[in-house]
Amino acid sequence: MKKRLLVTASTFPRWKDDTEPKFIYDLCMQLKQHYDVTALVPAAPGARSTETMEGIRVKRFRYFPIASLQTLAYPGAIVPRIREKKARALLVPFFFIAQYFATRRELKHCDAVLVNWFVPQGVTQSFLRRKKPYIVSGLGGDVTSLNGFPFKQLKQRVIDDAGAVTVVSRDLKHTLQTRYRHTQHVQVIPMGVDLTFFGPKHRDEALRKTIGKPIVLFVARLAEKKGARYLLEAMQGLDAKLLIVGDGPERAMLEGRARQLQLDCEFLGPKNKTELQSLYASCDVFAAPSVVAADGDKDGLPVAILEAMASGAPIVASDIAGIGEAVADGENGYLTKPGDVDALHTAIAKVLSPGDDGYKRFSQRSLALAGRFDFAQIGEEYRKLIDALIR
Repeated sequence: MKKRLLVTASTFPRWKDDTEPKFIYDLCMQLKQHYDVTALVPAAPGARSTETMEGIRVKRFRYFPIASLQTLAYPGAIVPRIREKKARALLVPFFFIAQYFATRRELKHCDAVLVNWFVPQGVTQSFLRRKKPYIVSGLGGDVTSLNGFPFKQLKQRVIDDAGAVTVVSRDLKHTLQTRYRHTQHVQVIPMGVDLTFFGPKHRDEALRKTIGKPIVLFVARLAEKKGARYLLEAMQGLDAKLLIVGDGPERAMLEGRARQLQLDCEFLGPKNKTELQSLYASCDVFAAPSVVAADGDKDGLPVAILEAMASGAPIVASDIAGIGEAVADGENGYLTKPGDVDALHTAIAKVLSPGDDGYKRFSQRSLALAGRFDFAQIGEEYRKLIDALIR
């Protein structure tokens, strides 16, 4: 009989073909080969309270009496949702209490827990009296931000109580080890990509013919740390079409700025994984101009970069955090200084340069480098950790 694994997270598909990121779901798909997997995630308007998605048992805990007001976690992420609408902070105590009791109930039926994000899932797990061995995984902003009182003390408690700690990049490991005790055994396990799903074969020639010029693609939440504002400035003078996929608090500002600059730019809104499949494969450059936000928040290693690489796209990205662990400067694209508009413009122009074999060379190298992030391999690394924890 398979051992029972509980996976807790705050980002998870609300329904089939949802536009929410699926990286936790994809990890669960790998782990279900070895364990009986239950995902415990927040409720959302329109989502079922319980269901089975491709063999993964999904339970969504309700954290407010009025279902339509359960808007803390979706779409996007909790902290940006609060920044977008301050009143959502009133939901936080209800969220923690509901998550605490929901997790406590599920601990009766599992052998181990994979906790995604130090805050809020890790904090909740560390306060549960009924102990089950758990791994806590730091994915980005939960490591680089929220490091003052009282969060630093709470995160230290999570680390002390965990059976193992993982992060998705060496940069995040360094951050933990310079700020927290008992972190010498932190392991780097990056998020992965499904190499069987993404690929150059999904290139949409009809789309490219309709647009009629090179395509620069941006896929991310439209929030400060993603740096879309710098990309808009960098696109000036480039004969290319900019496609922006995503939504978030900066969207209205970015749309206004794109009009001011008179860019050939289209905001496509959120797209699901299937829709992204052809967009990644059809672009000439995938841009990830991430920056460090005012509160210290920054990316770990965005899954969108890995998916674009697996689709054969050349990458132009900021040399920040874990991004340099996937993008090799001069090999599958270019790394630029965060917020440096001129450098970003020059890098994109070099990839798009006519008569240069840069696109073909970068594309082939992206495909090769993406192999290091195969989800099958990532799932196996987690399996080893989980088995050791249960033993």
